[in-house]
Amino acid sequence: MSLDKLRSLYKAVILDHAQMPRNFGNLAVLTNETTVYNPTCGDRIHLTIFVENDQIKDIAFDGEGCTISKASASMMTQLVKGKNIEEALEFSKIFSDLAAGKQHKDQDLQSLGDAQVLVNIMEFPARIKCATLAWWGLDRALLGKEKEEEND
Repeated sequence: MSLDKLRSLYKAVILDHAQMPRNFGNLAVLTNETTVYNPTCGDRIHLTIFVENDQIKDIAFDGEGCTISKASASMMTQLVKGKNIEEALEFSKIFSDLAAGKQHKDQDLQSLGDAQVLVNIMEFPARIKCATLAWWGLDRALLGKEKEEEND
């Protein structure tokens, strides 16, 4: 597949998640929640999560944000739903490492599902916070840090 076709595919996946986000809304029954904010562009993501027996039974997000932050939140919620907390935190670590420019095995990258297409966004430093905001919120919610905070 040519590089241009690959970029078009990546763009289509990102737009699909941004325009029709998966798991958008708030859970009526939840065990964990947090709100994270990116002051650079005004993105705000509120996560609600229902964990039972160490497993993420349900997860949802709402808020305002750019295409990248919405798509990333949609991809993240889709990926971690049904996973145990340890797996979800590992996915978040892989994603954050990629955002920081660290190398991972292809297997790790593929484990991210649709979210692996966001790796190309990491070429644009101004968009890294947009892409990582929901993942940062996932860490905060699962680790019990509920206070709203800015993603510095």
